[in-house]
Amino acid sequence: MKIMLFVSDMIIPLTFIIIIGYGYLKKVNVYEVFIKGAEEGFKTVLGILPTLIGLMVAVGFLRVSGTLDLISNFLSPLCEVLGYPKEAVPLTFMRLVSSSAATGLLLDIFKNYGADSFLGRFVSIMMSSTETILYTMSVYFMCVKVTKTRYTLAGAFIANLAGILAALWITKLLF
Repeated sequence: MKIMLFVSDMIIPLTFIIIIGYGYLKKVNVYEVFIKGAEEGFKTVLGILPTLIGLMVAVGFLRVSGTLDLISNFLSPLCEVLGYPKEAVPLTFMRLVSSSAATGLLLDIFKNYGADSFLGRFVSIMMSSTETILYTMSVYFMCVKVTKTRYTLAGAFIANLAGILAALWITKLLF
C-alpha cells in the first residue's frame, strides 16, 4: 500500500521532470514552448467563452424557472412504468448540459434522500456512466471549428441513454 501511495505522490513531479528532461535532450526551449502553448490556450478560452456563458445562463434559467420540475412531472407516468426514479429526471437532463449543475442536483438528492438510498446510489452510478454532451460538444467543436457534427450528437445521446439504463440496471441488480 505504501508503494502505491508513493507512486501516486510522485507521478506528477516525475512527469514534469521527464518532459523537461526530454526537451533538454532535444535542445528545445521548454519554457518558450510552454508560454506559446499557454498563449494559445488563452485564445481558445476567449473563443469559447460566449458558448460557456450561454450554457451557464441556460442552466440557471432551467433551474430557477421550474422547467425541470415541469419536465419531471410530465415524464412521471413513463418513469413509473420503467421503474425510473422520478426524482432523478432533473439530474438526468442537467447532466447533458452542465456537470457542475448536475453535481448541485446530486448533492440535493443526497441531502433529501441520503447517499446510501436506492436513489442516491442510482444517481451516483448514473453520473459516472454519462457525459455532459452539450457542453463537451460545444467546447470541443468550437475549438476546432467543426460546423457539421454529423452523427456525433445522436451517437452521444444513444451512449448516454445506454449509460443511464445500465446505471438503473446495475443499481437494481446490486441494491
